[in-house]
Amino acid sequence: MSFLAFLLLGLIAGAIAKAILPGKQGGGLFITLILGVVGALLGGWLGGLLFGIDMAEFWSISTWLTAIVGSIIVLLIYGLVTRNSRSGSRA
Repeated sequence: MSFLAFLLLGLIAGAIAKAILPGKQGGGLFITLILGVVGALLGGWLGGLLFGIDMAEFWSISTWLTAIVGSIIVLLIYGLVTRNSRSGSRA
């Protein structure tokens, strides 16, 4: 997969992950892109490690599912980190 296709996949996967997760996540388009790309990398790595999934094909359903699941995981971690940092600064 080309670099631009991977960025597009990450952006869309990050936006889908934000739509799936309840709550109000901060960040705009850039944060969504970063979280989506990191999530796609994480999902691709875990998918390849656990299930032997190859992320080489852009239009493959397994590519999209692993990228979205990875983005959800990264978004959950991001939410925990930012929530803890916000609550700690109020004390």
